[in-house]
Amino acid sequence: MSIGSVRGFGWSVLSATVLVAALAGTASAQVVTTGAVDVTNRYSFRGIRQNVGEVAIWPYIDFGGTLAKGDGAVKSVTLNAGTWNSFHTEISDATNLDGEVSSNKWYESDLYATLGLGFGGGVTLGTTYTAYTSPGNYWHAIHEIAFKVSVDDSGKLGKGALKPYGLVAFELTDGQADAGDDKGIYVELGIAPGVAAGKASVSFPIKVGLSAKDYYEFGTGEDSGFGYFSAAGVVTVPFSAHWNVHGGVEFQSYGENVKNYNGYGDDGDRPYTGIASIGLGFSF
Repeated sequence: MSIGSVRGFGWSVLSATVLVAALAGTASAQVVTTGAVDVTNRYSFRGIRQNVGEVAIWPYIDFGGTLAKGDGAVKSVTLNAGTWNSFHTEISDATNLDGEVSSNKWYESDLYATLGLGFGGGVTLGTTYTAYTSPGNYWHAIHEIAFKVSVDDSGKLGKGALKPYGLVAFELTDGQADAGDDKGIYVELGIAPGVAAGKASVSFPIKVGLSAKDYYEFGTGEDSGFGYFSAAGVVTVPFSAHWNVHGGVEFQSYGENVKNYNGYGDDGDRPYTGIASIGLGFSF
């Protein structure tokens, strides 16, 4: 990582800190800082391939806290802000959007803010605004607003909890995840069951990514409603009060347009792939 990349990453962290600074001034708020550095062999954003070889390194940091609690219909109001980044070791002599040859390995930097509303029965509604940017100028910036409804059913189902959720995201700018012709609408449905094994925890997230409108068209003129299916297993092992090591494997399978874009396999038509990752996480 170059000095410029380090400086730029510092600005991303500072920007996220400023977004959540209001928490520190709220009498009832306690800011919680979480983050991690993960390494993966494949970066697949909502099923869409982002790297060809070597590894992607993902540092991220999140600042969050509770703004208010109550006994009415809305039980809690939370605010989170953070930055997520991807550095690709494979990048060397790549051509950016300006036609310049670059070896800047900082492929992606995202800034986001989430307002969360907690209701009874473990139901939460999160509204997230995200700016996806490329410090290396390899793709056009994408701005998005997303709404996510989650249900923590562990109070009713205990160890058998599925923790279902649904998300819908709207692209707001001409830059799109599929580099297509029109702004897209993305839908994701998933569950995240898990078990505890001693100090370790194991989760089994399963999700499907769909296009409600033009999310997986890739400039072909025809959208693909089914984007991808994902099933994973993730193990997290804490080794102190604030630190953990985690790792996982994931299987993804793809719809027609995503399969053709990703180009996995010797003939570029393999409709699935495997992903592995490992990381170091913290929370204070």
